[in-house]
Amino acid sequence: MTADPSAAGPAPDGARLPDESRPADGRLSPDGSQAPDLSRPPDGARPTDRLRRDLALLGSLIPPGARVLDLGCGHGSLLRHLQAERGCVVQGVEIDDQSVLTAIRRGVPVIELDIDHELNNFDDQAYDVVVLSKTVQAVRRPAEVLRQMARIAPRSIVSMPNFAHWRNGLRLLAGHAPVSKDLPYAWHDSPNVHFGSLADLEELFAGLGLKVERCIPLDPAGRRARCPLGLRNWLASAALYELSGPPATAALARPTPAA
Repeated sequence: MTADPSAAGPAPDGARLPDESRPADGRLSPDGSQAPDLSRPPDGARPTDRLRRDLALLGSLIPPGARVLDLGCGHGSLLRHLQAERGCVVQGVEIDDQSVLTAIRRGVPVIELDIDHELNNFDDQAYDVVVLSKTVQAVRRPAEVLRQMARIAPRSIVSMPNFAHWRNGLRLLAGHAPVSKDLPYAWHDSPNVHFGSLADLEELFAGLGLKVERCIPLDPAGRRARCPLGLRNWLASAALYELSGPPATAALARPTPAA
């Protein structure tokens, strides 16, 4: 099964769009059948849910008209915003059944896939931007996911909560696992499987050959943090990273699906 976005039309200045000769309705549904073209909202449809501040900031980094793949898209709030406000052609990936249904009812195209193991369903350089928003800490194989993102698109945008934020450190010193706006779950009920710092994440980027084009530290409310960039590992509650990667052929060979 190969998932492929629909054509986005002429590229704005500075945008890097894939080959527009691709079929406009080439997306597949989770069962492999042809999916309806849901890449645009219904006529007159507008987002009604308020977008999180960090997602609004993330969305501002995406060129108008771009093809966007959002991994772990949840209810599709970011993609709906990009459809309506920036004219993007979008595709979401989500593993939670209820979130998939909610996003589709909102007019957002979503397929149900396990991003740890099934990103090989997407063609090389099929999108302009791949988004991984506060999800990297919840996947089992973050390095493999980041490699696949570099294969699928020339640009990636990744955000992650910062386990090394000073408030989290104080809570650890008090003998308790951190709980905050960016880490809202109790230790025994958390979907997170990795608890890394921003420095840890940046080391992973470097080890994979991914270049950080832009880093935006965030405060607990999801706004740009007013802190020196060099102190982000202690003072930022989370961060947004805009990445560029090696060519698809250098990033990795596409894995062969398991039998």
